[in-house]
Amino acid sequence: MQPTPAPPPDETPDSASDAVQQAVALAHRQEWAAVLASTVRVARDLDLAEECVQEAYLDALSAWQRQGIPDRPGAWLTVAARRNALDALRRARTARERQHLLIEPEATEQHLPVSRELGRSSGGGRSLDMDTAVHDDRLRLIFLCCHPALSREAQVALTLRLVCGVSTPDVAHAFLVSEATMAARITRAKKKIAGAHIPFRMPAPDELPDRLDAVLTVIHLLFTTGHTAPSGAHLTRDDLTERALDLARLLRALLPEEREVGGLLALLLVNHARRATRTAPDGRLLLLEEQNRAQWDRSAIAEGDRLVLAALRGGPNPGRFTLQAAIAALHASAPTYADTDWPQLLLIYDALLRTWPSPVVALNRAIVLGMVDGPDAALDELDHIEATGRLAGYHYLPAVRADHLRRLARWPEAADAYRSALALVDNEAERRFLEGRLAEVSAF
Repeated sequence: MQPTPAPPPDETPDSASDAVQQAVALAHRQEWAAVLASTVRVARDLDLAEECVQEAYLDALSAWQRQGIPDRPGAWLTVAARRNALDALRRARTARERQHLLIEPEATEQHLPVSRELGRSSGGGRSLDMDTAVHDDRLRLIFLCCHPALSREAQVALTLRLVCGVSTPDVAHAFLVSEATMAARITRAKKKIAGAHIPFRMPAPDELPDRLDAVLTVIHLLFTTGHTAPSGAHLTRDDLTERALDLARLLRALLPEEREVGGLLALLLVNHARRATRTAPDGRLLLLEEQNRAQWDRSAIAEGDRLVLAALRGGPNPGRFTLQAAIAALHASAPTYADTDWPQLLLIYDALLRTWPSPVVALNRAIVLGMVDGPDAALDELDHIEATGRLAGYHYLPAVRADHLRRLARWPEAADAYRSALALVDNEAERRFLEGRLAEVSAF
């Protein structure tokens, strides 16, 4: 691994230091999850692995200043973090030996090669001999964090934070809770993993079904966090969406017969196909009706269509990711926004709400209902959703209300709703959009 050459003589120390800090910050954003996942395999302890990775990033600030920025920062950080973990384990072992308290661990399944774990046949006789699909440590660690001993919320929150590198505030935003609440939840989950001595290994095939829905949820939330970033200057975070797509493909290779895995991959592909058209050149957010459909990635949409059709034909009672993929595919299949089959979409949303009674699904269904039965019908549904209190603090609720009030020319009420949404939004692209709409309705 050849480092970047040292700065030329005319480059000031301050500019070189800035370049290193920017490189470390970029590596933190892009490589943290992979470095942590690889380090956990050595440390077999989440807290120790985190400490070792953090130390590696701190070491990079000084080492890269002296040696130059490496060509592969992630590889450099992985080697440094794993070395830190081995040193820490060696120090701990030495301390135990000196105290005459060393207890040799028995050979457990956590030490078995991953290929042996996956090679065992499930109860149905299906082999999961897919070594190439599990070489990605992040996917392995997702399954580990999604252990049934943890609550569903803890499984998903812990994995988003540690494995996927999503910040605690953004994880809290995804769950509609405060940052302090989410930080405490993540801490409790890590303590439970340590206290229960949960082994850091890939689950056996017969254990996979108990963790699959949580893993799918994690990958989906990772994608949505990148598809519309909760905060920041840009609408999207391509590093997160690409990471989610990679994980979904790995999971599809691991479990090709699982309908919901295919449904999730289809959902991500179809939504990701619109990425180039979701903002204008100046960064302005473009709604679905404003996007240039000729620029959508038709090959990704076609792949998503094949996957969702296969999932729908796989039997009765499709799952929530398959139904969401069907909704996305139906949107993508319309030649124009005006040609969208809104009644069919409403039927799919009804099925989705029965399968997954989520308030966010109910909110999206209200939007479609407004296209079928008019804004008044949508506003009635929004009143019911708001009365539950389950979307308090969710800026899309007042934003959707504002849009329907705008369609009814109820300008003062629309302006109040836009102000409520603006008080809750942290993404700058969405903020600019809402500010434009507020100015529009305030002119009447």
